[in-house]
Formats: sequence, C-alpha cells, structure tokens
Amino acid sequence: MTQRTVQRQLPNPAEIFELMKFKAPELDGAKRRLEGALTISDLRTIAKRRTPKAAFDYTDGAAEGELSLARARQAFEDIEFHPGVLAPAPELDTSTTILGGPSALPFGIAPTGFTRLMQTEGEFAGAGAAAAAGIPFTLSTLGTTSIEDVKKTNPDGRNWFQLYVMRDREISYGLTRRAAEAGFDTLMFTVDTPVAGARLRDKRNGFSIPPQLTLGTIVNAIPRPWWWIDFLTTPKLEFASLSTTGGTVGELLDAAMDPTISYDDLDVIRGIWPGKLIVKGVQTVEDAVRLKDTHGVDGVVLSNHGGRQLDRAPIPFHLLPRVRRAVGDDFTVMVDTGIMNGADIVAAVALGADFTLIGRAYLYGLMAGGRRGVDRTIAILRSEIERTMRLLGVSSLAELEPRHVTQLTRMVPVAATLSTAAEAAAG
Repeated sequence: MTQRTVQRQLPNPAEIFELMKFKAPELDGAKRRLEGALTISDLRTIAKRRTPKAAFDYTDGAAEGELSLARARQAFEDIEFHPGVLAPAPELDTSTTILGGPSALPFGIAPTGFTRLMQTEGEFAGAGAAAAAGIPFTLSTLGTTSIEDVKKTNPDGRNWFQLYVMRDREISYGLTRRAAEAGFDTLMFTVDTPVAGARLRDKRNGFSIPPQLTLGTIVNAIPRPWWWIDFLTTPKLEFASLSTTGGTVGELLDAAMDPTISYDDLDVIRGIWPGKLIVKGVQTVEDAVRLKDTHGVDGVVLSNHGGRQLDRAPIPFHLLPRVRRAVGDDFTVMVDTGIMNGADIVAAVALGADFTLIGRAYLYGLMAGGRRGVDRTIAILRSEIERTMRLLGVSSLAELEPRHVTQLTRMVPVAATLSTAAEAAAG
C-alpha cells in the first residue's frame, strides 16, 4: 500500500498577508483593562491591584474565619445543570417583573456601605450603571451619597433603599420618609445586624472611616497614587444620611445599631412606608413563613450579609428551595451572598428565586474602573446569563425550573445522619 503524505510548498506571501490582522493599539488604559476582564474574578484582580489594601480588604473580606462567604461561593460552584437538547433558543428574554416593576435582568445592585471609599464615583457609578442597564439600584443607610442625589442620578429607574434600625429610632423613621418622598419604590428592612460582625481583616489593617494616613497606608499608597489623588481631590468621605463619622467600621456600626430590634420595629416601619417592603437577612424557613403570614411584608431576601455578620450562618442558596416550597409562589423571594457568575443567577432563578442581588461583584467593577467598571460587571453577568440560558435550551426566565439544576452538597447535617442511622437500626 502506498502511503500518502501532505505535499509541501514554499509559503505564499499573499496567504501570509491574509493571516496578518493587526489591531490599532488601545490608548485608553482603563478601557483596555476593562475589556480584558472576561469574568468577575478578572475584575477582582484589577481591583486588588488598584485599591489600597485596607479598602480592598473591607470589600473582599468577611467575618471571623470567613467560612460563611467561602461556603456560599462553594454552593454555587457545586451545582449541576441539566440542559435540554434540540431546544433552540434563538431569541432570549432576560427581563422580569419584580415588586411590581420591570428589570431588564434578574439581578439588581445590592446595598453597600462606604461605597465612595472603594472608588470616588461610588453610588453615582452604581446608580448610573443600573439606570443604563434597566435594573434596580439599592442605596444603603451607610451610603456615601444622599437619597436625593441617587434619585437625580437615576431619575427614571428603580431605586430601592436599605434601612438599618438605629438606636435613635427617629433617624430611621426620617430616612424612611425621605426615601418615600424621593420616589424610591422599595424599602429593604435589614434584620441581621443588631451588632457588628467581627471583621478581622479590618481590625488587622487598622481600617477606619475616614481612612487615616499612617506609615503603613503611606507605603501601601506608593504604587496606587491615583486612588489617593482621587480621594484627596473629591468631597470629604462621610455618610450621606448620618452625622456620625470617625472610628472603625465595627465601632460605627455598634454605635448606630440596636440589638433590641424586634418585630414591633418592623410593624412601625410598615406603617410609615407606602411602597413595597422587603425584609433582608432572613436565614430560616420559619422566619420567612412568619414574615409572610403575619407581618404584611412583600417578600424576603435570603442573605447572611455576604458572610460579614454571623460566621457559619446558613447558606442562602441552599436555603432557597425550602423557603420557596414553604411560602408558595405568590411571595417574593430574593437571594444574595456568593454570586460571582451569571450562571449562579440562572441557578438561583431555576430553584425558585424571583430575583438576586450583587454586592462584591459590583464593587470589584467599581474599584477596577469607576462607572465603566460597573458597566463591565453588568455586561459580564449579562453575557454569562444569556449563554447559560441558551445552553440549557430556555428562551426566558419563566422557563427555568428546578429540573434544570441539581445542588450537590459537601455538608450533610449531623442530625440527619444520626436520624438515618437510628431508623436503620430500628428497622
């Protein structure tokens, strides 16, 4: 048998020139950096390089051993998708209706405190990007931009306000009324912060509001002059809604929050607030059911505060299917903590979430490039959502169902194990 070989020839110059496709160099450094970021993790890498350690660690870190945050992220990684085949989805609809209004995507921007600390555009960048994308923006009680200025930045979009109950209740009541007068449509009553969690990175960094110039911060600032230039040439960093500033984050929270917060406080706020009322920080099925049945709220956010309060708290994504079964389909259930990919959002919707919130993912984009960085965060998540939906064979969020996702778990409750063993022995 004759063995055939590929015929070789001298290179054809015309064919070589066809292969040579040179792009003009991008002279805008920020645009070049952000276009090179393909994932939220890429944005985090840029953010870490461009932000002083104390500010970055405040965003990136969590409470104590940071187990809650690690477990929440692991829970999203430990899923298995079940795609349908021969189910073309040429046109996608990623929009949804949440709390009586539209959102172009199944996620909104979560409330974050001290936001201008991460990058001086702060809430202006978040609210502006949310407006452009057609998604809700949530302002924190500990925000660094006022209720009224957020409304000016996002005049026609969905603005939500996150409320802490202060020791001085009149402060909380006044903020509630201001948000209503400004046209915010939803209030997030936060219940998981009676006292500050032990955020050890902040303590080790000597992190305070406003940040202090020490030998350590000066040394850390040398390779990041742009951050300090922005910080020193823009308005003073302070709370827009509170008069208290100065001290560590834990000291500020402990001075403002009240460990006696109760259902009575929720009922008072319900009487003041005219719009939709959501309780944020729910971590048990029983609390979700009670809030639905007896306190007139419109929904809950399953959240452990991004792992920043009680370490080893329940994983919101694991709690989601049980809460959905318990409260039924006519009650709004949102989820946050650990979301770093559009596929995480798709999985949450499939397992019963009406909506999701992003916190750190938004802040990584902000630190990486201000408003353009937040736009990039949203674009990355949108692309991942669309790609995941197409690969699953669904055309709309409404088509996502529990059958599309299996939660794989590494942690089985000891009580369940003992119960199973006892039943086997009895049998």
